[in-house]
Amino acid sequence: MKYQIKEVQELTEAEIEHILQLWDVSEWNTMKSTYFRMFFKDSEFHFLLDARESILAVIRINFDFTLQISGEHYSFAEIVGLIASHQRKGYGAELMKHFKENVTQRNLEAIGFCHSDVRPFYEKCNIEILYDKGGAIKERAGSEWVSSDDDDILIFHTSKERKELLNQLNAQNNAYLITKE
Repeated sequence: MKYQIKEVQELTEAEIEHILQLWDVSEWNTMKSTYFRMFFKDSEFHFLLDARESILAVIRINFDFTLQISGEHYSFAEIVGLIASHQRKGYGAELMKHFKENVTQRNLEAIGFCHSDVRPFYEKCNIEILYDKGGAIKERAGSEWVSSDDDDILIFHTSKERKELLNQLNAQNNAYLITKE
């Protein structure tokens, strides 16, 4: 197995098609590669590949992710889209191991989110979890702020200060996702 990182513009047509198949998001299923590259322009893709260079697992870093906490803006590398081509074969866990080493070496402020039903996977991968903190992150929905539907915040690598800020989030102390207009 081989660990590989690619910028979005380095992805082949076949890789883009395979990623979209694995993610299986209905509104993205007909996405063309040109639009994919524009849509994910602030992203980096991490792969676990087999000997024939086929994708066994993929995860994406979104570098366009900013939270406002107590009036201050904090940019993070948002970790999203982890999927393995076959479940329960260890591909996702193997990718997590390489991925966590990579973001730690690069000193990236890297966080992610998960639902409670996948906590055991991240616990097995030794990813630190801030339990039940995900709902304290608010996202804009039209003119209103709504709670994220994620349960937990995953800490892949971040400073002690930022981790503490995230750990202090609750119903009275929210973080707000800042999007570019």
